[in-house]
Amino acid sequence: MDNLPAELLLDILGRIKRTTDRNSVSLTCKRFHKLDNGLRISMRLGCGLHPVCDALTALCNRFHNLEKVEIIYSGWMSKLGKQLDDNGLLILSSCCPLLKDLTLSYCTFITDAGLSYLASCSKLASLKLNFAPRITGCGILSLVVGCKALSVLHLIRCLSVCSMEWLEYLGKHEMLEDLCIKNCRVIGEGDLIKLGPTWRKLKRLQFEVDANYRYMKLYDRLAVDRWQKQSIPCENMLELCLVNCVISPGRGLACVIGKCKNLEKIHLDMCVGVRDCDIVCLAQKSSNLRSISLRVPSDFSLPLLQNNPLRLTDESLKAVAQNCSLLDTVRLSFSDGEFPSFSSFTLNGILMLIQMCPIRELALDHVYSFDDIGMQALRSAQYLQILELVRCQEITDDGMQLASQIPQLCTLRLRKCLGVTDDGLKPLVGSYKLDLLVVEDCPQISERGVQGAAKSITFKQDLSWMY
Repeated sequence: MDNLPAELLLDILGRIKRTTDRNSVSLTCKRFHKLDNGLRISMRLGCGLHPVCDALTALCNRFHNLEKVEIIYSGWMSKLGKQLDDNGLLILSSCCPLLKDLTLSYCTFITDAGLSYLASCSKLASLKLNFAPRITGCGILSLVVGCKALSVLHLIRCLSVCSMEWLEYLGKHEMLEDLCIKNCRVIGEGDLIKLGPTWRKLKRLQFEVDANYRYMKLYDRLAVDRWQKQSIPCENMLELCLVNCVISPGRGLACVIGKCKNLEKIHLDMCVGVRDCDIVCLAQKSSNLRSISLRVPSDFSLPLLQNNPLRLTDESLKAVAQNCSLLDTVRLSFSDGEFPSFSSFTLNGILMLIQMCPIRELALDHVYSFDDIGMQALRSAQYLQILELVRCQEITDDGMQLASQIPQLCTLRLRKCLGVTDDGLKPLVGSYKLDLLVVEDCPQISERGVQGAAKSITFKQDLSWMY
């Protein structure tokens, strides 16, 4: 082994992917240990980092080529020792000159001072903060000013971020490609206009409003009218995910939906104010769309946008079917409390998508219009591989028995479906057509009834949702 060239040993070590295996190999001899130290470019740490500063210093000095670091304190308690604080971030910035990607989750002791240390990391391109309650907009600003290469920024539950100067700076810098803001409370849809020219560069946007916090506040017509009307250039946007957002015609995020000509994936979850014309415009502009996920809100009691038609209809699905020939993933869902008679998408609209697009994955949740006739139509869905049915109560054994006749189906997931019994799965038993069958919380399906229905089976029965 001593006679082997270093290049060959590095290639051998590089092929070992599991961290535990790499650790074991590095302990076999000093040469392996030294080579492995230089080869490690990523590190994931958690509550076991104790004492935190000494341990972090030792690790950073040992693995001197670190480019990616994840520090996650999920489940942390005070008896587990001190958490990473600002001094820990100073160590990272000093000992990891190649640091490009940093994730900090549940690091509740870091402050703006710690982020100012990270501003010296000239190569830092990705920063993800998950629940950092002491971080404010000033800390984010100091970081984005210092880290000129920053292209990915995720802020999740950063509850103290109030000032938006950092958004304006990112807008002028035109480097950001991936922005994720979830449940940061003070940051609203209207603030995103501050990104300005950066919209041209942005490829992924995830924006989620804390629903509980929003509904505690008053959002009336006047508040919506204060949003600016603007034309947002976002031709490079590939993925758009909006959750609990307000979509006002010609304002805010409504300007984004219809301008993404290269969009491949869109997820609209409980977004109030989305209209058929928004989806039609999206479909006509985004011919490259491959995945669409719509979760329709059922609470229409909010005072805003009350004069506009709020319910999406088959016109939206028709436009997508006619214009998005690459679409392979469809997820349609109605929120809890939606009345069956109010379902905005009919069976005809859903089948139009299946017939005109190469749908590989179909997921329906609370879609009462989909019944046994819909299952019968799926027999001609030649591309369908994954079918997920959640709370689709109009499907009975007669419809479920037809699943065995869907040509390419290999994964079937059933959750909280009341009308399906063991008899509905009988044609699948022994055929081993399916690679995976998942049955969860379906009261009339027994564990015995799923045996032999797929190569791999997951069964769970918790009926508390019914009471």
